[in-house]
Amino acid sequence: MADLPARPRIDPLPAPADDPGQLNIFRTLAHNEKLAKGFMRLGGHLLGGGVLPAREREIVILRTGSRAGSEYEFGQHRRIGRAAGLTDDEMARLAGGAVEDWSDDDAALICMVDELCDHDVVSEPTWARLRARWNDAQLLELLVLAGYYRLVSGMLNSVGVALEPATAGWPDSAGGARRAPRDASP
Repeated sequence: MADLPARPRIDPLPAPADDPGQLNIFRTLAHNEKLAKGFMRLGGHLLGGGVLPAREREIVILRTGSRAGSEYEFGQHRRIGRAAGLTDDEMARLAGGAVEDWSDDDAALICMVDELCDHDVVSEPTWARLRARWNDAQLLELLVLAGYYRLVSGMLNSVGVALEPATAGWPDSAGGARRAPRDASP
């Protein structure tokens, strides 16, 4: 696995006056306004307008960020995951490799992400597990969600988007994980 850049390859633009706390990901994407608008539209739908419960959505996002080795993505979604009902222990386990100690439904989500990351297809046994719980609209959204956050993670890693000072990053149990640059500004 390649190392992450030690510093951002594309510096984020200054924060707008009306949003001084805007995240580095959005300030970096602001270099391409049309792309940023499309990116935000799909991301906004997946985060706030989709058909998935928040906890299940965050399991998929956190596992995808972990599998992609994206500290920025995982770190940003630790706060969101906690608000969606995930515990710190569950999020630490999502950063690890094991699928034990999860409900059948949660384990199916983790297997789906792992299979997409490893093979770009969900196996028949995992699909049957997913199908037993989620309807067609939710299944499609699960697949797009995992794909979107693989794309996001790859962009974050390649550009070297820096973690904001208050963003947690990896859990302590992820000792050998690749580290994103960290923004030193207040």
